[in-house]
Amino acid sequence: MFLRTWRFMTIILAALSTGMSFCHTLELPAKMSYDGALWTTINQSLYQSFGTVGGILELGSIFAAVVLAFLVRQRHLTLQWTLTGTVFLALALVVWLVFVAPMNAEFSQWTVGLLPENWTRVRNQWEYAHATRFVLHFIGLSALVISVLRETPTARSRDRVEQPYAILEGRTRR
Repeated sequence: MFLRTWRFMTIILAALSTGMSFCHTLELPAKMSYDGALWTTINQSLYQSFGTVGGILELGSIFAAVVLAFLVRQRHLTLQWTLTGTVFLALALVVWLVFVAPMNAEFSQWTVGLLPENWTRVRNQWEYAHATRFVLHFIGLSALVISVLRETPTARSRDRVEQPYAILEGRTRR
């Protein structure tokens, strides 16, 4: 029961992290057409909780995935999928640290009335890094879900396991 609960928690945390990066990706086309003042206003106001709540969710998903990998270490194929998910979640964090965080620090100093000439470079790096993070989060979440599905018996596999025992016990399945 503990393993199931831990898997559930890990997948939920990874899904919430993926959802945040998916939001950024959905917003990207519209935000690329905004002028510098509007883009700056939105980024300096709308995403405050993304940094705090998002940081907790992202670090929590990576931590939970690492622990999950330890818990399933004896299950070879499940471990491989779990480690794959963990690596991709961690890569998404690395992309944030290398490409998003420096841009956050830069545009947090801007004022709407006085933007640097290179504001589009900052915008492009910030927006496309978030889209990259979505891809990495999505792959990580998918791998974690596959790790669970690998161990979920199908109706066909259950029949193969249960049928010989039913015959031995003198009962049949209808």
